[in-house]
Amino acid sequence: MLAIIVTMFVAIEHLGIMALEIFGNPAQQAKAFDLPLKFTQQHEARVSFANQGIYNGALGAAIIASYWLFSGATLVLVWQMLLVFVMVVALFGALTATKKIILIQFLPALIAFLLTFL
Repeated sequence: MLAIIVTMFVAIEHLGIMALEIFGNPAQQAKAFDLPLKFTQQHEARVSFANQGIYNGALGAAIIASYWLFSGATLVLVWQMLLVFVMVVALFGALTATKKIILIQFLPALIAFLLTFL
């Protein structure tokens, strides 16, 4: 049960990140991603954020949808795969964008991943 709760938290978190990346204003994005406001106001940055948001939303939606599409061992394997994707993306983001991604994205995904083994 705890694995379900934490995994769904990861999914909802990614839908929230998607909303910030697609619909957030430049000031919110600058603060969230530790970027200069001037950068986040650029058209190219806005397009890039929106594109990145689609991927985060897809990860969140896939985690949620898999809960209804699969069961048992198959569900656990699908969640483990998706959580590994989240962790890889979070590590890359921490190396290239901001270190706080380790706490915000990687750690919850790691905890959920580990809970799927219990």
